[in-house]
Amino acid sequence: MQLIMNPGLLDEQVFELPEGSVTIGRTEESTICVLHKSLSRRHARLERDGERILLVDLNSKNGTFVNEARIERHELRGGEAFRCGEVRFKLVSSANPLPVDLSPTQVQPLQTRFSPGSMDELLERHSEPGEGSALKVRHANRESRATDKLQVLLKVSQLLSSPGSIDALLERILDLVFQIMEVDRAAILLVDATSGRLVPRVARTASGEAPSGPFFSQRIVDYVRSHSVAALFSDARLDPRLDDAASVVLQSIQASMCAPLKPRDEVLGVLYVDNLSRPNGFSEEDLEFLTAFANQAAIALDNSLLSKRIEEEAVLRNVYLRFFPPATLKKLQMAKGGPLETIETEVTVLFSDISGFTALSSTLEPRQVVDLLNDYFPVMADIVFRYEGTLEKYIGDALMAVWGAPFSHPDDADRAVRAAVEMQRALAELNARWRAQGRPELNIHVGLNTGRVAAGNIGSEQYVQYATIGDATNVASRVCSAAKDGEICMNETTFQRWRSKDWPVQQLEPVQVKGKEKALTLYRLEWRDPTMTV
Repeated sequence: MQLIMNPGLLDEQVFELPEGSVTIGRTEESTICVLHKSLSRRHARLERDGERILLVDLNSKNGTFVNEARIERHELRGGEAFRCGEVRFKLVSSANPLPVDLSPTQVQPLQTRFSPGSMDELLERHSEPGEGSALKVRHANRESRATDKLQVLLKVSQLLSSPGSIDALLERILDLVFQIMEVDRAAILLVDATSGRLVPRVARTASGEAPSGPFFSQRIVDYVRSHSVAALFSDARLDPRLDDAASVVLQSIQASMCAPLKPRDEVLGVLYVDNLSRPNGFSEEDLEFLTAFANQAAIALDNSLLSKRIEEEAVLRNVYLRFFPPATLKKLQMAKGGPLETIETEVTVLFSDISGFTALSSTLEPRQVVDLLNDYFPVMADIVFRYEGTLEKYIGDALMAVWGAPFSHPDDADRAVRAAVEMQRALAELNARWRAQGRPELNIHVGLNTGRVAAGNIGSEQYVQYATIGDATNVASRVCSAAKDGEICMNETTFQRWRSKDWPVQQLEPVQVKGKEKALTLYRLEWRDPTMTV
């Protein structure tokens, strides 16, 4: 069986549907991850048993629909479509793929008479000395050479359009320089983002060897970068502008050219070539061609940098989706999406734990435990995000969230208190649904603590975890342990920061907790309505 996402649209994707369970959602926790705002973190589940496919909604916010009717459970038939939020899916049998009826009037291979041949076909192996140009194009007369150069540049654009790493692209550019022109050495220097200086990235001699050290004239490359012009020094030894350029003398540079790599308004770097054997080795025609070649190279380089940046931002966004609500993600994007710096700040920490979960787990099958948590955690996480909290981590059956990092609000404590109350009320609704389905019910106890922490990214390049480190997080766990089933408790500092006082509280007897010499003054929030039963 196959599942087709957005059939007929540009972003259509086909997924094989294996035996067993497949989940659909907007996080990597799901089997089919679709980054669409209308999907919940875990939106729906498909359970396949042979040809029988059961579609189950996982208490999603925007619903699962079959024939535009919202469903909780529905047995799908082959060819039937359904919708999760705004994302459409269609179930098809692999044995009966969708028919394709194409009857073209005429077909045309990709190679046409307008397409350039191979680079070897467009170039001569060697140019004759004294021709006045370093270009290896075939024809000598002006009109034919113009056509040849256009064909070569078209071929260059094709060869540089292939995706790949930046280092591989720079090597490919130098390969083409030596293939197209008679030069002795070539180098590409890029602007370093930190220092703002031109830094050599690749350099090579005509024999394919790496030069022993810097050989280019710093005066030349800086001039080209600062003036955003391509420059030709036909006889570098006699050029008065290079009188104090020591590299020209020491390296015996006879002639040199340099062109900026400038795809738009910003110069990304420069392309430098030189000749050690003959003065006047480069002509005006060569400079014009090198300028056009550098423009093609700059566009390819800009595309490669943009592709890398988009890839990094996508990875970072997927990582941050686990921690931050949409409003926080938007602020991070406006800050260029860079790594979060470590800050010291005051936060309100919420620690929520399922009461008696170890004992409950021993009475259930592992699959039942996982299904129960997969129903419970997304509801709690959505509440944290609704109040713009940071979902820091799951610890077994416990959940930890913070308000105040990476961005603070004047009412962070109020948001945390409201989130705690809504968690208890949402659990009551979950229990009512589970009770009707004959499934076990849960109780949670919640602790709130306010204090100073260090907050930021920790981990490695492969795994990033946004975390708050400090005594405030440990104390929140202790406050949670002091709370009983269905209770919300907070420490003195949180009580003071809590402005709205929407619910009455009862001050408890001082509680001695592990790791603290002084007993904690705690307050129990009377969050239940008088008529409410849990």
